[in-house]
Amino acid sequence: MSKLLSASVMCADLMNMENSIRELEKAGIDYLHVDIMDGSFVPNITLGFDFINAVKKITDIPLDVHMMVNNPTQFLDLMNLGKDDYLCIHYEGDLHAQRTLAKIREKGCKSGLAINPQTPVECFEHLLDYMDMALVMTVSPGFAGQKIFAGAGDKVRKTRAFLDEKGFRNIPIEVDGNISPENGAKMSKCGADIFVLGTSSLFIKDKDMTESANAFRAVL
Repeated sequence: MSKLLSASVMCADLMNMENSIRELEKAGIDYLHVDIMDGSFVPNITLGFDFINAVKKITDIPLDVHMMVNNPTQFLDLMNLGKDDYLCIHYEGDLHAQRTLAKIREKGCKSGLAINPQTPVECFEHLLDYMDMALVMTVSPGFAGQKIFAGAGDKVRKTRAFLDEKGFRNIPIEVDGNISPENGAKMSKCGADIFVLGTSSLFIKDKDMTESANAFRAVL
């Protein structure tokens, strides 16, 4: 499975977002990772649905929308997403995850299911038929700049083994949280396929994004 880069745009220069997106296009970034936070599921509030719809109008890079919200179903119709975009919800934030994942596919985009560090990988079971991607959080969600949790590699390895055992080798694993080049290399060896890049790897002050992206690809 290909190794893909997803740029966390909340770490970009918010006052010059279009310029940042153009730089990410030049860097050959595979996805734009957009964090949606509600101040309830996580204590922070970040980007919104108008932002998502605006970005869709100015770039062909697919979006990778990560909804760190409670009851995500209520927000699905606020986003204009396409067949190449991911829309990922949290297992912990939705009592009816199967129904929501099905609705995401009905929208015409790809569905993702995220789990927090303390959530066992077995929670993916019974939802695999509705998933196009598994997101393993490598920090507790809500804030940039955290350290990766100690068991992240084992969690990714267990997730890959679980998916393969259940006959879902086609489902990629995304990792999100302090994915530095060093941590990215470790997570890649453990079975990760999509890497969310933020301040520890891509959005580095006074460093060219293409140079940073290429340096990250080189360690995978």
